[in-house]
Amino acid sequence: MEEMHYEGFIIRPPSEANSLLLQVTLGCSHNKCTFCGTYKAKRFTIKEDAIIDADIDYASTNLGFFRRVFLIDGDALIIPQQRLVRILSRIREKMPWIQRVGIYANAKGILRKTEAELAILRDLGLGIVYFGLESGDAQVLQNVGKGHTPERMIEAGRKIRAAGMKLSAMVILGLAGRERSFEHARATGRALSAIDPNYVGVLTLMIYPGTPLAAQVSDGQFELLTPHEMLEELREMLTHTDMTRGLFFANHASNYLPLRVKMPADKQKAIQSLDSALRGQTALKSEWMRAL
Repeated sequence: MEEMHYEGFIIRPPSEANSLLLQVTLGCSHNKCTFCGTYKAKRFTIKEDAIIDADIDYASTNLGFFRRVFLIDGDALIIPQQRLVRILSRIREKMPWIQRVGIYANAKGILRKTEAELAILRDLGLGIVYFGLESGDAQVLQNVGKGHTPERMIEAGRKIRAAGMKLSAMVILGLAGRERSFEHARATGRALSAIDPNYVGVLTLMIYPGTPLAAQVSDGQFELLTPHEMLEELREMLTHTDMTRGLFFANHASNYLPLRVKMPADKQKAIQSLDSALRGQTALKSEWMRAL
């Protein structure tokens, strides 16, 4: 029986739960972040056109109920422009009912594209980019092997916004450990303010076995935050985040206290909710309920 071609462990953003997942790459072209083990078993590869075409053809015939497509794996925007244009054009040709295409991207993939190239991708249906900012603190980015400075991260995020696509910036609570917790929170808030994304997705650090960060935790080189300290960090980050509009989400499965904040209107109310939780007046999610 014919079916879609998927290889290895697959992830997608929570907001793409109802999207058709089209695997156009394997793994992550960077794959050096100390906290991430998602793609360690995959060597980065752009899938063959024939396989991608076959998946689009199958979806167009059998999966017509989907209205959105999400391109996986880790940073599919790194695909050379001509091939990415081909993929988006084929989606439009075979599935004209698709309303939006989404994609993961890192700073390298974004900054390699010109403004004109991003505009072409937008016009072909690429409507939202999920960007792993992780932190706005230079030391934290260096420590976790992200490969870019805060300035370059901000440049990349603003480039997507200027191209007219929606931007969802992802950041990670606890990524600095106890040593630089508030520095990480404040710098990340400032970076988010400079980018002014449509959405912020806040995740809480979970230790992935076999990663360099897991070894640092085991050796005592990295001190994990308690749930209470995670909330303090989240409060500090939100306090320093100013967005002209959009949503600030902390509702990922990894988070202790789910939040959905309409910015800027609901910011102070969300800070009050965090204060309530910090006083012990709001129950937090149990460890067994948390997930990557």
